[in-house]
Amino acid sequence: MSKIVKTDAEWREQLSDLAYQVTRKHATERPFSHDDFPEGEGIYHCIGCGAPLFASEERYDSGCGWPAFTAPLAAESVEGSEDRSHGMLRTEVHCARCEAHLGHVFPDGPRERGGLRYCINGVALDFAPGEDQAK
Repeated sequence: MSKIVKTDAEWREQLSDLAYQVTRKHATERPFSHDDFPEGEGIYHCIGCGAPLFASEERYDSGCGWPAFTAPLAAESVEGSEDRSHGMLRTEVHCARCEAHLGHVFPDGPRERGGLRYCINGVALDFAPGEDQAK
């Protein structure tokens, strides 16, 4: 997968203020701020570059206040890095293609589905309803 690199000005022009702060400056949107988060069958893409990241079949209600998934669409679609902010050790998740900050992954997901919880900022995703999940 080829990397997408843009200037800060290009990202600011492309993204909403909140999406820019979350994806480029590692901010976090307010919990429970996505009552209208899209559901149904489809694929969730990176808001920055359009890369397919998560399938709706992996989404679940974790109660954490952010959209949660048990796994990415493909292992190579997201990358992780150590995050020591806020006095804790976490694994940050970002888009492998454009390095957009997506959220964090935690080891407290459903055991029967692999045990991971990808806690993702909704503003970092764009939903394509009905898109084939086998891509």
